[in-house]
Amino acid sequence: MKISYNWIKQFIKIDWQSEETAALLTDLGLEVEVVEKYQSVKGGLEGIVVGHVLTCAPHPDADRLKITTVDLGDGIPVQIVCGANNVAAGQKVPVATIGTILYDKEGEAFTIKKGKIRGQESHGMICAEDEIGLGTSHDGIMVLDESLQPGTPAATVFKIENDEVFEIGLTPNRADAMSHLGTARDLRAGMLQKGTHVELITPSVSKFRVDKRTLKIDIDVKDSKLVPRYCGVTISGITVKPSPTWLQNRLKAIGLNPKNNIVDVTNYVLHELGQPLHAFDAAKISGKVIVKTVPSGTKFTTLDDIERSLHEEDIMICDEKGPLCIAGVFGGKDSGVSESTNAIFLESAYFNPVSIRKTAKRHQLSTDASFRFERGIDPSITEYALKRAALLIQEVAGGEITSDIIDVYPKNVEDFSVFLNFNKVTKIIGQEIPKDTIKKILVSLDIKVNSVSDSGLGLTIPAYRVDVQREIDVIEEILRVYGYNNIKFSNKVNATVSNSPRTEDYKIQNVVATQLNSQGFHEMMANSLTTANYIQLSEMLKEEHNVSMLNPLSSDLATMRQSLLFSGLEAISYNINRKNTDLKLFEFGKTYHNFPSGYEEQKHLTLFLTGNRNQETWTASQKPTDFFLFKGYVNAVLERLGIQKTQNQPLTSDVFSEGIAVSLGKDTIVEIGVVKKSILKHFGIKQEVFFADFNWAAILKLISNKIKFVEIPKYPEVRRDLALLIDQTVTYESIYTIAKQTEKSLLKNIDLFDVYEGQNLPEGKKSYALSFSIQDSSKTLTDEQIDKIMTKLQKNFESELGAVLR
Repeated sequence: MKISYNWIKQFIKIDWQSEETAALLTDLGLEVEVVEKYQSVKGGLEGIVVGHVLTCAPHPDADRLKITTVDLGDGIPVQIVCGANNVAAGQKVPVATIGTILYDKEGEAFTIKKGKIRGQESHGMICAEDEIGLGTSHDGIMVLDESLQPGTPAATVFKIENDEVFEIGLTPNRADAMSHLGTARDLRAGMLQKGTHVELITPSVSKFRVDKRTLKIDIDVKDSKLVPRYCGVTISGITVKPSPTWLQNRLKAIGLNPKNNIVDVTNYVLHELGQPLHAFDAAKISGKVIVKTVPSGTKFTTLDDIERSLHEEDIMICDEKGPLCIAGVFGGKDSGVSESTNAIFLESAYFNPVSIRKTAKRHQLSTDASFRFERGIDPSITEYALKRAALLIQEVAGGEITSDIIDVYPKNVEDFSVFLNFNKVTKIIGQEIPKDTIKKILVSLDIKVNSVSDSGLGLTIPAYRVDVQREIDVIEEILRVYGYNNIKFSNKVNATVSNSPRTEDYKIQNVVATQLNSQGFHEMMANSLTTANYIQLSEMLKEEHNVSMLNPLSSDLATMRQSLLFSGLEAISYNINRKNTDLKLFEFGKTYHNFPSGYEEQKHLTLFLTGNRNQETWTASQKPTDFFLFKGYVNAVLERLGIQKTQNQPLTSDVFSEGIAVSLGKDTIVEIGVVKKSILKHFGIKQEVFFADFNWAAILKLISNKIKFVEIPKYPEVRRDLALLIDQTVTYESIYTIAKQTEKSLLKNIDLFDVYEGQNLPEGKKSYALSFSIQDSSKTLTDEQIDKIMTKLQKNFESELGAVLR
């Protein structure tokens, strides 16, 4: 955002250097990124003076050149060779003296030097208007008023404006500062805090009056929620022409190209007060002005000659025949002001910010008006800005006010009420600020103090401060005006030791992340916003449970995610498309649900595995990952957290082709499975993907804060192996369960180290080779005890599973 210093000085009387003002604005939160010099004429006519042509004679060696002697006001006439056909003795002319820098049509600089032209010395240049940037004519030299004194600087004659322009990096929340008035208001508050008392001078509209009531255009607002306030007035008998120099200079200083006096006034008021306006050619309005939405697909041609297809939520300014303008965003080609316009309907309104933002985004239009409307303007100055613009139009274009102002404002936009607690201010800022200082700062920001007590202040925040609606926002306002640099801090370093349990969420999360990193996993973080279309990939996800954004950036970021699966598959697809096919990923994240009981967040840990388990080398070939490897990673996480005695159950899920659920008691801890090919196809993934979803809340419940220490056994562990011939339907889990139930105290571990199916085995049979680790922590086991345990295991396998010892 560009702010003219000369323009600011119309609101507050300030004689500070621009660097000092820029520093204060930055301290106030309006960061000045650069201060640029502006001159209404490039170079500022420096070195150009009024000259008096004393003599003018033909050049002896050139028919088209003339030799002149010119008085430059110092009493020593100089000789200048001039090629203009209209130069004559007695004229007062602009002269570029030796050393003056001029600029050509391309903006390239060149210096006037002493030289010889066809053998005759020339000490300067008599200038045409295009040579010094005062016009486009090159028909001859400029002839000035005869009353001017020789030697008078041309900058004085032509009233060249020199200005300084602040380039402010405005943050999106500071809608109140998107104008010269708003910036001046903040600057005044900062100056008052520094002990410089200045008044804020706002343009007067006391001269506004209706001249005739001959052109009334009625206004019909269909939806007051979309258009809380709409004002309009007609002005007749105007003359559309270029704007006066002062108005053009104001706009040029902030980077705007002047168009004509009517459009320039609307732009001027927009940047002066922050209120966008629009002028319609009154002759092109049929009947009354109707503010409404139109059917989706309606065609409309905007000022840039592009035909656009309207959306059913776009607010449109219409007449009885059809649309005239996209409200708050862009004007229409057929209703704008032209050179033949002699009467206008001038609009000033307050539109719903969300609606304007959606419309601007939908049509990919970003204008000065939409930039302000979508952030929230001041609804209280709508009529004031209209009067200000009407008076300026009369000043620069003539005409008469030919209707009363029609102000459609059915329900006032209310100010915000906040109670400010003094103790809270001290706690947040870290330093006690005197109560009188707090009140002065608030008053300087147009915040009304309604009540005062020992504990705090009852405040009313003006509606245009859309970013100040809570107590903490008010504290931020106090702090930025008081000055962050004025907050003292101690040279003493204080430290406290907090007693936080080892089962704090972030600590457990760090433990798991460290383990997964050591196993080759990479942590990912996906956007919590996603597309609503993903619910179609799983019947378990319900549309009514979606948490939808009221103001989405796009359809791909319109809904809070109900599952971490799809964002992970997006990351996998992205990597595979870039030839990174062997992936181990994990993510800590939340899912969001709109249940009948209310909104709910659920935290998850997810693991993804796909591709090969190792890189191909000359010593080892590639081997694809499999379900058992992935299950091992999951079990390793549970073991690291001390979660034992879990049960595995087959899992029926519409996102897994096959999977299991790991549970403890009634709580499902983690779901593990192979992602269905139909879902992978949606993301363009052709390789197998394994996915695990940990219920993090359940995990935290199961983790004990107590540490249990067990002495390392002094006595040896014994291993015995069994080779069992069993039915193919028998699972390892069933063998494991029977073994643990048979010997609960001495049986420490069971491992399956070989599986065989094939030749020399009866049909429907398979062979499992298992090892059993047996240990007594109090004594050395005897062969008799070991044989007894193994015999008992064998009998139970035979009786319950039909196993046969091979």
